[in-house]
Amino acid sequence: MTEIKIQYLNEGIEKLKYINGKSDWIDLRSAENVVMKSGEFKLINLGVAMQLPDGYEAHIVPRSSTFKNFGIIQANSMGIVDESYCGPNDWFYFPAIALRDTEIHVNDRICQFRIEKHQPQITFSEVTKLDNEDRGGIGSTGIK
Repeated sequence: MTEIKIQYLNEGIEKLKYINGKSDWIDLRSAENVVMKSGEFKLINLGVAMQLPDGYEAHIVPRSSTFKNFGIIQANSMGIVDESYCGPNDWFYFPAIALRDTEIHVNDRICQFRIEKHQPQITFSEVTKLDNEDRGGIGSTGIK
């Protein structure tokens, strides 16, 4: 089991944990009360800083219910935190854009993360054509 050093913003933030075997993603919570008007942008503090192991990064994405519950989307679609972002002031944030007026409270679960190994070094071998079976392009699997 890999151990990760974690610093919490304050004692009011719930400690990180897996959700009873439902997923290997871990929820992140707002560390502050936030009021946003439609169209506003805010970096929402997630209340944690971590020292990831060498060769690993955290992938931060919204929860499936984030937009439904709070009307916000993640401005950068997916956040990547590498192992060099590990100082005492290197807090995790959620860059939120509000698509409706909303309120978020301390400990509301607004996003999730997982730890992944860095991509291995790769090289590209240029060809004039790929010789595989054509799947049909974007949208080829249909709607239903």
